[in-house]
Amino acid sequence: MNVVGLTKSFGARTLFEDVGLRLDPGDRLAVVGRNGVGKTTLLRCMAGQIAPDSGEVILPRGAVIALHDQRPPLGRDISLGEYIAEGLAQIRAVEATMRDLEQRMAAGDHGADVMGAYDRAQKEMERQDGYAWEAWLERVQRGLGIDADWVDRPLKSFSGGELTRASLARALVARPSVLLLDEPTNHLDLQSVEWLETALSEVDATIVLISHDRWFLESVTTKVLDLDGEKSRVWPMRYSAFRRAKAEALATQATLAAAQAREIARLERFVERWSAGTKARQAQSRKKQLDRIERVAPPPTKERSLAFGFPKTERPGRVVVEADGLSVGAGGALLLEKVSFAIERNQRIAVVGPNGAGKTTLVETLIGIRTPTAGRVSLGHRVAVGYFSQHAEELDPNRTIVETVLSGTALTNTQARTLLGRFLFSGEVVDRRVEMLSGGERRRLSLVQLIAHGGNFLVLDEPTNHLDIESREALEEAIEAFDGTVLMVSHDRALIDLVATHTLALEDGDIAIRPGGYSDLAAYREGLKSQEQAVRAEAPKAKKAAKPVAVATKPRRRLREVEKIEVRIAAVEDELREVAAQLADPGVLADRDAVAAAGERHVKLEADLAWLMQEWEVASAEAD
Repeated sequence: MNVVGLTKSFGARTLFEDVGLRLDPGDRLAVVGRNGVGKTTLLRCMAGQIAPDSGEVILPRGAVIALHDQRPPLGRDISLGEYIAEGLAQIRAVEATMRDLEQRMAAGDHGADVMGAYDRAQKEMERQDGYAWEAWLERVQRGLGIDADWVDRPLKSFSGGELTRASLARALVARPSVLLLDEPTNHLDLQSVEWLETALSEVDATIVLISHDRWFLESVTTKVLDLDGEKSRVWPMRYSAFRRAKAEALATQATLAAAQAREIARLERFVERWSAGTKARQAQSRKKQLDRIERVAPPPTKERSLAFGFPKTERPGRVVVEADGLSVGAGGALLLEKVSFAIERNQRIAVVGPNGAGKTTLVETLIGIRTPTAGRVSLGHRVAVGYFSQHAEELDPNRTIVETVLSGTALTNTQARTLLGRFLFSGEVVDRRVEMLSGGERRRLSLVQLIAHGGNFLVLDEPTNHLDIESREALEEAIEAFDGTVLMVSHDRALIDLVATHTLALEDGDIAIRPGGYSDLAAYREGLKSQEQAVRAEAPKAKKAAKPVAVATKPRRRLREVEKIEVRIAAVEDELREVAAQLADPGVLADRDAVAAAGERHVKLEADLAWLMQEWEVASAEAD
C-alpha cells in the first residue's frame, strides 16, 4: 500500500499536507498527533470514503480494505448478526465463485480459464483461511465480548459502545489485506483488549490504527506516522522509541537553530558595520555567505497542554471505606455476593474486571449513589468523596462552562476562570454552553468540577476516556502527586501500572485485592496459568488414589478431547488435499460425475473442518 502526496483541507484550514508513506504486508502503523490534526480523516481517505484534495492511495491488485471507525451503524433495519456478517461478503463471494466453477467443471467445462479461476479462488480461500470462517466469526465475537444472544437483536436496541464493538468485529471477520482501525480499544474491557492484541498479531494484514492507549500502541505497532501540524513523518520504530527519538530530535533542532541564529546575527552585524567602510569587500563576502545559509527552523512552539494538580486535603482516619458482607446488583442480576474488604488511607486502587462484572455498580454503591442488595458500607472518619463519573451527559447541557464550575462551590468567578484556564478553557470559550462541547472537552470539564469540589477520597470512573495522550499523562502526574486516597475504574493499563498501589479484581462474583499495578496483576495471572499447566503435565504421573489427581481430572479429560479433535482435523485436512488433487487430475476432470462428486465432497469437508476448528477452540479454552 502506497500513500502519495495526500493533502486534505476543510475551508481555509489544512489538516495535513503531502503525506507520503509506503506500507509493506505485515506492517503495523500507528497514526499519532494532537486532536484535530486529521488522523480520522486520513484513515477515511485511505479507505476511499473521503476524497483528498490531492494525492492518491495505491493498493495492490485485489486488495481488500476494511475500516473500523467511531461512527456507530445507526438507522439500519437489520440485526447485529447481519451487520457483523457483512464483513464476510468477500469470502462468501469466493465461496459462491468456487461453487459456480465446480458446477461448470462437473458439466464438462475444463478450459484453462475455468481451471485458472478455480485455482485463484482456492488460493484466496486459503489466504483468508476461508474454510474456517465460521470458527473465526465465533472467535471474534467471543473475544470482543459480543454475547451469542445479541446477534438476532436489531441494531437500534444496542448502546453506542456495543455498536462500536460490532463495527470492530465486522472489520476483523473480513480478514482484509489492509485493516484500518480508529480507536479500536474504546468500549473494550481489559480481557478483550488483550485478546485483540493477540488477534492482530495473527492477522495477515497491513494495519493502520489510531489509539490513545499507549500500552496497546507499544504492543501492536511497529511504525509511527506523526502528523504534526501540516507536516508528517514516518518513524520506523515502536511507539516508546518514537517518543524518545522525537524528543531528542526536537532538542537537537532547538540547539542547532539557536546556534545558527547567533551566527547569522554575528554576520549581519559585520555586514551592517562594514558594508561602506574599509572592509567593504569582506562585508560583501559575508553577505553572500548569509544568502547561502540554509535556515534551520526552530521547533514549533509546543501547544498548551493540561498542567494541574489536586489541592491539599484533610487527613482522614486510617480506614477510608469498609464493606461488610456486601452484595450488589443491577437490573435484577446479582453481580457481587457477600464480599468484605476495606480501603485504607493513601491507597490508590484500580478496579478491573470484564464488562458487565459490576465495576461501576460497585464504586457507586461504596459512595452511596446506589443502595446495596445486602450487607453494609461505611465511610471512615473525615472522608470527603470526590466523584468523577464516566457519564459526561450528567453535566447540565444548558449551563455555560463557567456556570458549571461555579455551581455548588465557594469559588469566585475569577477563581473559576483561572482554574478553567489550566484545563485549556480560556477567554470567551468559558461562556459556551456545555451542549456545544466535544467528548474530550466534557471530560476535561468534569475534571475541573472534581477539583473545584475537592475531596480526600477520589473515585474515578474511566477518567481517561476521550482524553488524548498528553492529557492522560497530565492526569497521571496529578493522581501520583495527590495526597489522598484514590479508587478508580480504568481500562488504561499504562495509567494503572503507573499510579495504582493495588488492584481490585472482580472475578466470578467475588473480589480479590492484590498489591501492585497492572504488570503485577498480569504476572500473578501468568503464574497461576503456569501452575495449572504444570499440574496438568504432572497429573498423568500421579498415583490413582492420590487426591490431587481428582483436581486435575477435568482438565485432563478436556485435554484428551482436544487431542481427539486434533486427530480428526488432521484426517479431514488430509482428505481435503486428496480431493483437491483429484480436482486437478485431468483424468478426473474428463469424467463429469467424478468432478461433481469430488466437488460435493470438497464442500462437505470444508464445512466439517470449520466446525471441527470451532469445537477445538471451545475445548481448548475449557482445557485452559
